[in-house]
Amino acid sequence: MDRTSGGTLRPDAVGFLDTLVIGLASTSPAYSLAAVLGPVVALVGVHAPGVLLASFVPMLLIAGAFAALDRVDPDCGTTFSWVTRAMGPWAGWIGGWAITMTGVLVLGSLAEVGVRFSLLALGLDGWAESTPVVMGLSVGVIVVMAAICVRGTELSSRMQNGLIVAQTLALAVFAGVALTRGVRGDSPFGALTPSVAWLDPSGAGGAALTGGLLLGVFAYWGWESTVNLTEEARGERTPGRAAVLSTVVLLLTYVGVATAVVSFAGADWLAENADEEEAVFALLSTEALGGWDWVVLVAVATSALASTQTTIIPASRTGLSMARRAALPRRFAHISPSRRTPDVSTWWVAGIAVAWYVGVGLLSENALYDSITGLSLLIALYYALTGLACAVAFRRRLTRSVRDLLLLGVGPVAGAAMLTWLLVLSVRDLADPGNSYTGQAWLGVGPPLVIGVGVLGAGVVLMLWWRRRDATFWRERPTIEV
Repeated sequence: MDRTSGGTLRPDAVGFLDTLVIGLASTSPAYSLAAVLGPVVALVGVHAPGVLLASFVPMLLIAGAFAALDRVDPDCGTTFSWVTRAMGPWAGWIGGWAITMTGVLVLGSLAEVGVRFSLLALGLDGWAESTPVVMGLSVGVIVVMAAICVRGTELSSRMQNGLIVAQTLALAVFAGVALTRGVRGDSPFGALTPSVAWLDPSGAGGAALTGGLLLGVFAYWGWESTVNLTEEARGERTPGRAAVLSTVVLLLTYVGVATAVVSFAGADWLAENADEEEAVFALLSTEALGGWDWVVLVAVATSALASTQTTIIPASRTGLSMARRAALPRRFAHISPSRRTPDVSTWWVAGIAVAWYVGVGLLSENALYDSITGLSLLIALYYALTGLACAVAFRRRLTRSVRDLLLLGVGPVAGAAMLTWLLVLSVRDLADPGNSYTGQAWLGVGPPLVIGVGVLGAGVVLMLWWRRRDATFWRERPTIEV
């Protein structure tokens, strides 16, 4: 693999804290919580904190796999590179496609949430209800964030540091007030006293638990952006450690805020308003904070805006890595000589994301939401592939010690198995049109399943077409053997 043909990314551009912040921002904690908390409570009631705790387990196991693989192959293409070198080019290409397309599919929605909540925080409710205004501003946000990514990783990290501070403080204020009023019984919804039993996910049981886990996995998704910065971070172990720590920080944030919200609002109110999704926080903020409700609006707005930028990072760098190995046209491997960033792949990611957002959004707002739901298929796929690749790559080390067996073999495979199980469940659930936003059947099944499978199918077609044009990448053979 020649990393110098089109220039190299800027080394030592970001430190551990910067990398950690970008990983946290990529998950969009406030937005993710706002989006999933209502639906999770509708499924499992007061056991929502426990479900978020259980969802953390496969994420931690896969984060460990990312950290281990990054040490032996520090490539910004992460899953694409590792799966290719451990399991071959076919699986590697699909893994890279899945990462790239998750970024493309979600960018428009993240930008839209950031715009809407920013307008609400500014008191411009009328603008927030105007589709042309929101769509136009959302497109502008994507373009601006892409431009920041192109200008330099250092600028991106400085911006994220500010956004994560604003988001964290706002969430802390909201959670602190909500929990205090819940414990005191000072709530218009009928407050509940927090209990250790809430941390037991098995209390929900059956299909409710599996549905909640699916939502929980989506809430954690995005932390791996830390490892996409491996060629730009200071220190060989920095990205892997930041990835693992980011999942732990997310766990504490999610369980803490979920406990506070359930205590203040009660399970019944949250379940009744589950279809409002991220608007739940907007509704609760007024009740919990009164005239200070803008604090929560700012939290969700900064969370979504930050994630709009950081979501571009893994998609663009995966595209760069794929192009360097001739898995995509070489022009995607171009690196700006002055900025040392992947400018061509970044602008392509932004351009396709805008086209998808505007095209699907004009077709139907519900169809746009369904496309986000279909992300669960792609996320589970490339996480599971990474876990398997870790066990395959380190197979000769698994018998050397119990530590290697557990951390490099059993853990990653267990994480991959959990995510594969959730992938199968997701396919089953998404096949039901009743579980979609449109409520209509496409090709006899739910739109999210059609979109998810359709995106993967489009990837297979593109892969076969490119192999006919240039078979260089497909002559690679598995080379990781540690």
